[in-house]
Amino acid sequence: MYIPFEELPLESKIWIYQSNRKFSEEEISEIEVATKDFVANWSAHGTGLEASYLIKYNRFIIFAVNQEVQVATGCSIDSSVQFIQDLEKKYNVDLLDKMNVTFKNGEFIAHKTLIEFKKMAKEKAVSGSTIVFNNLVNTIEEFNDAWEIPAEESWHSRFF
Repeated sequence: MYIPFEELPLESKIWIYQSNRKFSEEEISEIEVATKDFVANWSAHGTGLEASYLIKYNRFIIFAVNQEVQVATGCSIDSSVQFIQDLEKKYNVDLLDKMNVTFKNGEFIAHKTLIEFKKMAKEKAVSGSTIVFNNLVNTIEEFNDAWEIPAEESWHSRFF
């Protein structure tokens, strides 16, 4: 059952998928429709999940589930991963590789492999104050407080 993202409790579980490229406006329109439909029908053991999604910066797809109502189980999580894999194929993007770093570079959002990001840190092309996207956050509350943070305050700090 689709619930607007801002109406879900702060303790709701989230999953963040980052694209290796920015989606076009046309792609975003299609992805919005498909994602809302997926979330509206998402279930665990036949019980609908109270769930939502966000698409941020034309790059990130975020799923959220109110686990106080119904816990997302293995099969329901598998179905969400399958949905993401289908998007990867349709749009020729990478959404599941966790070995990439996305960060703000001035007004732009940059996406680099972990190796490239480490090299940039060593060369001082990025610093501890560079805003990174910490996709390891687990709840809406963490997302609100610690998703966009200086690299020195996240797991990225080990590179500085």
